[in-house]
Amino acid sequence: MIHSQSIVHPEAKIGKDVDIGPYTVIGPDVEVGDDTWIGPHVVINGPTRIGKKNRIYQFSSLGDAPQHTSYGGEPTRLEIGNNNTIREYCTFNRGTVDGGGITRIGNDNFIMAYCHVAHDCQIGSHTIFANCASLAGHVSVDDYALLGGFTVVHQYCRIGAHCITALGTITFKDIPPYIMAAGNSAVPHGINTRGLKRRQFPEASIEFLRRAYKIIYRSGIRLHEAVEQLESMAAENKEVAYFVNFIKTSERGIIR
Repeated sequence: MIHSQSIVHPEAKIGKDVDIGPYTVIGPDVEVGDDTWIGPHVVINGPTRIGKKNRIYQFSSLGDAPQHTSYGGEPTRLEIGNNNTIREYCTFNRGTVDGGGITRIGNDNFIMAYCHVAHDCQIGSHTIFANCASLAGHVSVDDYALLGGFTVVHQYCRIGAHCITALGTITFKDIPPYIMAAGNSAVPHGINTRGLKRRQFPEASIEFLRRAYKIIYRSGIRLHEAVEQLESMAAENKEVAYFVNFIKTSERGIIR
């Protein structure tokens, strides 16, 4: 199942039932899990570990050196989990020593064409990146986040779980979980109600989040005062607790 016109380094570890297309190049220190399909003209360098049942489309470049002026050839890593779809022309870079050394992508993600994941990013599971979404270095994206096409995330920003960004969103600050965001620079546009209902969140939890959103964004009070008001609500609802903790631990500040 490895095409005769592909180049697979003898030190690469290839699992069972892996399909590798023509003109694909896989270097040493690369591990590919079982039942993974890799199309033609893909380049994978290491150290890189790719899990099981992934689909990697043509012209993607995975595991190459980070685009960072301080990088000096250290053996940093790219780790990709299971059941991910990585479409055409995606670029995922390895980590840097200063950033922890690992760029990590979880499971069951759908990453569309021309997306870029820079060094030291940490991506959860079940996310969707629409075409040309790009992450600068050290960005974290939590589970079930959805980045619209041409979304750009500044370095060190955090993207909370279950949030969604519109086409062309550019953010220089953290986007809290459950939020709809749009614009340059990004501003909030309410709770991602449709997405939460699709994922079968209880109506009571959605209502808690609506109330929390209004306190943070519509009350007109300072952020620390709004967070204080939400503490009792956080004790009653785990989604609000996550929302509040995300805001309290934000280092770049949240979009407002």
